[in-house]
Amino acid sequence: MSLTRRGLIAGAATTSLMQRAAFAQTKGPVLRIGVLNDQSGPYRDDTGPTGVACARQAVQEFTAGRDMVVEVLSADHQNKPDIGAAIARQWFDQDGVDAIVDVPTSSVALAVNSVCREKNKVMLNSGAASADLTGKQCSPNTVHWTYDTYMLAKSTGGAMVKAGGDSWFFITADYVFGQQLQRDTAAFVREAGGTVMGSATYPFPGTTDFSSFLLQAQSSGAKVLGLCNSGADTINCIKQAREFGLMQSMKVAAMLMYNSNVHALGLETAQGLLLTESFYWNLNDRTRAFMDRIRPKTPNQWPNMVQAGDYAATLHYLKAVQDMGVAAAKADGRAAVARMKAMPTDDDCFGPGQIREDGRKIHPSYLFQAKTPAESSGPWDGLKMVATTPADQAFRPMSEGGCPLVHT
Repeated sequence: MSLTRRGLIAGAATTSLMQRAAFAQTKGPVLRIGVLNDQSGPYRDDTGPTGVACARQAVQEFTAGRDMVVEVLSADHQNKPDIGAAIARQWFDQDGVDAIVDVPTSSVALAVNSVCREKNKVMLNSGAASADLTGKQCSPNTVHWTYDTYMLAKSTGGAMVKAGGDSWFFITADYVFGQQLQRDTAAFVREAGGTVMGSATYPFPGTTDFSSFLLQAQSSGAKVLGLCNSGADTINCIKQAREFGLMQSMKVAAMLMYNSNVHALGLETAQGLLLTESFYWNLNDRTRAFMDRIRPKTPNQWPNMVQAGDYAATLHYLKAVQDMGVAAAKADGRAAVARMKAMPTDDDCFGPGQIREDGRKIHPSYLFQAKTPAESSGPWDGLKMVATTPADQAFRPMSEGGCPLVHT
């Protein structure tokens, strides 16, 4: 059943009112966090319910034994900027929400970013890739946690060129994320001496047949097909590329792909693909410990880096709120973000790190390769590490972003 814009917003309000009633007798201010993401579309598995569960996990862990009450709301923005902005306004104006978490789809994230700044609330972005969130549209109310187009282009795109993939053709989702990812990857390809031999854009969301775009790529003569999309679109592109035999003549660079996508594809199809994540459940003892805690709540969809970012960003926000006091944090979103920047970050998903002046959260990025079926020990054991980009090199230098918050 499709949801109308009015019905979706009303549903978000109903959830809030029900949860508010449950805390009606609570003494002191209640902190409210809204997880806004794709609950029903192409990014559902990449964000969706598992992202909500990860944010709730952070709240559960942090509030245990503390005199702090935190509500978590959730809503589906349907990958539409007007719906995302409308939900954000209702949450802030009527439902007492203090911070919004996740917000995949760059066009939606940029719209919600503006609302959060206008209302002086907090945006903890994990799902969107637009580097503009820490560039020309940076905000003192926003932290960009997990990844961005620059990081993906540098890690995956740079590695492909070094391995001999010096001519590229792009298939690109026609909205902010896809456009910026193609732009950033093409820049790294050219910088390394490679060439871009063509590109094709497609309407997002709603495209499922990529055959005409794949045929254009195949006839271009390029060595590498760069997929500037994500979620179900990436999965469909790779499946159809296998069916057409394209992968016998071209290497495929999935510019934004997760272990959850590898799991959905199956290693028979995904094996050999290169992808970048800043979190992987089997990376180290701390990531495995997080997975042990969250697995009972997400048994069928293990967290990827975006969902882990929902956990980590929420946890750090709660630390800042405790440090400054709930009432003060609720009163001033800019002050809460400033406190987050002043405190070092540390969590089981990303380890120690920091938040820069432009709002960019800094941590390493990891280039992975999808395993062969013989290399895998189980259904979710899909990746092996190829290379690490250190935290101070993984993201665009602040001096190049054009963020007006940066003082040099």
